[in-house]
Amino acid sequence: MDFSLHSLNLVVSILNARLGIAPNAKKFKDFLVKQFNLFGSRTQQLAGLDISSSSVKLVELSGDPASGYRVEAYAVELLPKDAVQDGNIDDIDGVSEAVRRGMRRLGTGTRNVALALPASAVITKKIYLPQGLREHEMEFHVESEANQYIPFPIDEVNLDFQVLGTSPGSPDDVEVFVAASRKEKVEDRVAVAESAGLKAVIMDVESLAVEAAFSLVAAQIPGGVKGRTVALADIGANALQMTVMRDGVQIYAREQSIGGARLTQDIARQFGMSFEEAEAAKRSGELPPEYERDLRRPFMDSVALEVSRALQFFFTSTQYNEVDHIVLAGGCAVMPQLAEVVSGRTQVPTSVANPFAGMSLNSRVRAKSLAADAPALMVACGLAMRRADA
Repeated sequence: MDFSLHSLNLVVSILNARLGIAPNAKKFKDFLVKQFNLFGSRTQQLAGLDISSSSVKLVELSGDPASGYRVEAYAVELLPKDAVQDGNIDDIDGVSEAVRRGMRRLGTGTRNVALALPASAVITKKIYLPQGLREHEMEFHVESEANQYIPFPIDEVNLDFQVLGTSPGSPDDVEVFVAASRKEKVEDRVAVAESAGLKAVIMDVESLAVEAAFSLVAAQIPGGVKGRTVALADIGANALQMTVMRDGVQIYAREQSIGGARLTQDIARQFGMSFEEAEAAKRSGELPPEYERDLRRPFMDSVALEVSRALQFFFTSTQYNEVDHIVLAGGCAVMPQLAEVVSGRTQVPTSVANPFAGMSLNSRVRAKSLAADAPALMVACGLAMRRADA
C-alpha cells in the first residue's frame, strides 16, 4: 500500500465524528483547506505525535522531500505503566500529562499535531466501483461494501474512502480505498491532544507512517530497495511488528509476542526493583555485571529467534523464499550487538533504522541523543513528514 495515498486526514476523526460531514474525499479536502489549511500554504508546521504502549514521542521537521528535511526538535516521555494497552488508551489523563511534558521539552510553540491509530484499530480495504458514479451514489456503494466486512454496527465507526484511480484490471471501474475505525479509538487520541492543549489536524495509521519514514531509511540500505525484499522488524515494548516490503511497498505484516517490557520485567525481578526503576536502569546501563550474561544476551537471542520465526511465516505464506536485508526499529533496536545477533541467526544482513541520517539538525537537537532514540521514532517521524505538503 502506498503510504502517501490515504492516511485518514481527520476523515476518521474530527470531521466525521464531530462535524457530521459526509465521508467524501472532495468535501473533506475543501473543509480542511478552509479550516486547517492542510492543502493550502506549505508553511503550516505540525509535530508528529506517536502514542505507543510505553511512551509518547514527538518529532518536528521542517523542509520537504525535494530540498531535504531538518530536525527542529524531538522529545520522548515515558508513560505510566499500563496507561496504553493493546493500542487502547486506558489512562487519558496520564497520557495527556506525558504529552504536555513532551511539548514543553519540544519547546517550539507548535500546537498542531498528527497522530496515528494502530493498524489493528483500522480496517482497510480496496474495492472496485463503476466509473462515473455521482458522489452520493459512491457513498451508498462504499457503505454497502463496508457493512460486509466491518464486524460491528456501521454507526459505531468512522468511515472514509478515496478514489485511487482507474482499476488496473478494468478501465470501466475505479479503485477505491476504504478505511474504517471504531469511533472511540479515534476520539481517545483526539481527547489526549485536546487535554494537552493541542489541535489534532491529521489522523494517520501507524503502519503507513512507518512506511513514510522507511522511505528515508531505504536510501541507507546497501544496494537500495529497488527490486529487493526488505524486512522491517519494529521491536517495541510489548510486541515485534514484522513488515516485509518489496520495492519499498508493504507486502506482508505479522506481529510476534516479544518486546522490551519482557527484559524490563526480568531486570525488576532479578535485581529487586520496581518496573519503573528497572526501565530507567535498562536505559542508563547502570546494572550489575551479570546483567549482560544472565539477561541481556538471552533476551537478544530470543528476539533474534522471533525475527527468524516471523520470516519463516512470511516464506511459508507467500511466494517469496528469501529477504535481502533486515532493518531493526523500535526501542530495543539500539541495544548493542542486537543487529549482529539477528544477522547471525537469520543469515541476512541487518542494520538499525535511522530515518534522520543525513538530515540537518537544529542547534537545540543533540545528535548523539537523536541517534540513540532514532529507531524508536519511526512513527513520529513519518507523522511529522505529513505536514502541510502531505
